[in-house]
Amino acid sequence: MAKRPRALWGSLAVAAALILAPATGAAADTYWQCATFARLASGIQIFGDAYTWWKQAIGRYQTGFQPKAGAVLCFKPTERMKLGHVAVVSQVLTDRVIQITHANWSPIEGSRGKIEKDVTLIDVSQTGDWSLVKVWYDPNRDLGGSTYPTYGFIYQDAQARVMASSGFAKAENTAIAMAQSAASQVAAAVRPGGGALHILNQAADSTDRIAALIAQAARGDSGGN
Repeated sequence: MAKRPRALWGSLAVAAALILAPATGAAADTYWQCATFARLASGIQIFGDAYTWWKQAIGRYQTGFQPKAGAVLCFKPTERMKLGHVAVVSQVLTDRVIQITHANWSPIEGSRGKIEKDVTLIDVSQTGDWSLVKVWYDPNRDLGGSTYPTYGFIYQDAQARVMASSGFAKAENTAIAMAQSAASQVAAAVRPGGGALHILNQAADSTDRIAALIAQAARGDSGGN
């Protein structure tokens, strides 16, 4: 296996510790819409269906095509996702990989309307402008097979950052007990009793899959499904 940056191994070690930790409780019954949660978590005060956020943001918030922590990524509507989608950027990992926290995406334990925390999203656009992405899908325990077009990122202003601090805490306290952590991204099919080294090896394999997808995108073949 190729040598990896020290920061990556540090993140994987943390992920392994989280995998080994016991579950903290059952998910709350609250059904979260993506827009409601994104507004609380980001502090960006836009209302209405997710696909309308981009147009509403013009002139009110800065917008752009590069991810920043706390920004909202606005998805375009599609045939299967007619109202679009919004997700909050948790952190930027590379120029093509970020983590997001969002609601009402994957069915968790058979139910929708749940919050997923710090899950992977990658840019598979040909030009690296985040206009086409793949998103972690929990039932697969990996990135989903579909690609999704986006408008871009809506950035927080100072007021939004203040509101996000209290808003996200409120959301977390009421409905995020079983939200997916970064560990869920690297724990696909971990066998009971597996040791930390085994888990880290699986994490590395997951990272390799993401790297392969990014390389594929860079070659101009986004592999739509």
